[in-house]
Formats: sequence, C-alpha cells, structure tokens
Amino acid sequence: MRLIIDGDGSPVKEEVIYLGEKFQLTVLIVTSIDHYTNKEEPPFVHFVYVDKGADRADYEIIKLVEPNDIVITQDYGLASLALPKGARVFHHSGEEYKKETIDILLNKRYMSAQMRKAGKKTKGPKAFTQKDREHFFAVLDEALKKELSR
Repeated sequence: MRLIIDGDGSPVKEEVIYLGEKFQLTVLIVTSIDHYTNKEEPPFVHFVYVDKGADRADYEIIKLVEPNDIVITQDYGLASLALPKGARVFHHSGEEYKKETIDILLNKRYMSAQMRKAGKKTKGPKAFTQKDREHFFAVLDEALKKELSR
C-alpha cells in the first residue's frame, strides 16, 4: 500500500507525509514540473514530476496506481479511473469516493460545465479551513488503521 497524492493543488501534503511516516508507507507526490522543489523530504517521500499540460499528473497516477493504494485527489475524473484499479480514493475534505457514487459526481461536474458554457454562474469550491484539514487527517488516519489491521 502506498499513499499517492495528486500534488499540483493538494492542500494536505504535509498531513499525508505525516501519516506515511506514522504507518511506514511510501508517499508518492505526482506533480507538474512547474511545481519542482528541491525541498528535502524524508526518504519514504518520492516526487514524480510530469511535463506541463492538462491531466498529465492524472495520467501518471493511473499508470502508477496499484490495488490497495490510497489516492488523494479532488479530481472526480481521476477518482473514477483509480477506483476500478482497486485503489481507495479520498478528497482532501475527507470524503471517500466510492464506485457507487462516482457517476453522480461526474454527472454533476458535467452539468456545471454545461451551465458555465451557457453563461450561468455555478458555485465554486468553498474555502479550505483548518477544520477541513483536521477532518481529512482524522478520516485518513482511521482508514489506514483499519486497512493495516486486516
């Protein structure tokens, strides 16, 4: 089991790294070369850099993901591709994407895009708060405890 972060815009990298250390798991952060860093990370953290371009990180994650990996992303499309590969997928809000509900989320995204094309305003994501961060941490911590006790 590995923790794989869709890293371009993830606000929970530090929390995932902390949990990776706690549970002795490899953490992969897949991100655009635009976000290159030479910040020193612990040896269990690996950056995978991809070229600039829409969805490049997503495609790389799908190539890398294996059954039992945990993916952290806010991208419904990526979640819909990782779930059939046997991964568990979490949003940084703490919501776990499920095979049973991902089609509904994809449909909502499509409908919002259609409304925007038609010139209508749609709600954007709410601001990410400290409470959201703490909730994500608690949810992922509990999920890892359960997975690793099996």
